[in-house]
Amino acid sequence: MSDELSPSGVLLVDKDPGFTSHNAVALCRRILQTKKVGHCGTLDPMATGMLIVVIGKATKMQDLLMCEDKVYTATMKLGVETNSQDADGEVVAVKPTGNITADAVRAAFEHFRGEFDQVPPMYSAVKINGVPCYKLARKGKEVERKARHVAVLDYEITRIDLAAAEVDFRVHCTKGFYVRTYAHDIGQRLGCGAHLTALRRIRSGHFDIAEAVDVPTLKAAGREELLARLLPVEKVLADRS
Repeated sequence: MSDELSPSGVLLVDKDPGFTSHNAVALCRRILQTKKVGHCGTLDPMATGMLIVVIGKATKMQDLLMCEDKVYTATMKLGVETNSQDADGEVVAVKPTGNITADAVRAAFEHFRGEFDQVPPMYSAVKINGVPCYKLARKGKEVERKARHVAVLDYEITRIDLAAAEVDFRVHCTKGFYVRTYAHDIGQRLGCGAHLTALRRIRSGHFDIAEAVDVPTLKAAGREELLARLLPVEKVLADRS
């Protein structure tokens, strides 16, 4: 099929837990009968929400779309640290939280407002000498990772439950930001440790999760139905001009 006739556009997918970016790309390739399919950034296995799939000519926009700000909602558990900094990892430390106050939680979040350096977690796709960190982590290896300059543009604490040692929050951040590391670092600031138990990407650049197709609908979709859901390359570019 020529480039002129091949499908092109951006598909927004509302990822389910356990449904990977690879799953989404493979499914779109099969339904649309085209090989030129990619995605813009990954979400952790337990995470849900916005996954941007680019098709045809839209694959040239990957770098542009990945550079945009993101908005997430999340839940963190105080007093428990894991090796992956989220609920999929193994518990490595448990500390009391009885002395933690709501004001202390607010102060810890405020400390991480604006620009700062963040060290990516070992369980990440960041490569060291060409090898993804998560592969080294699975072998029990810990290597030095270069800190990234990131920013929290805005945040909101939506629930503090000290009895359950849980905090719900929303964070608007720049590219390359790890929300589970954010939760981990806030836990370190509080002195009790923490890990992420839920994560949902609700916005990426101009794209809102309300525009996304859910996974059951995607799996049931035919070619024409999926083509109708593609956002044209011209419109996506116009929105960013």
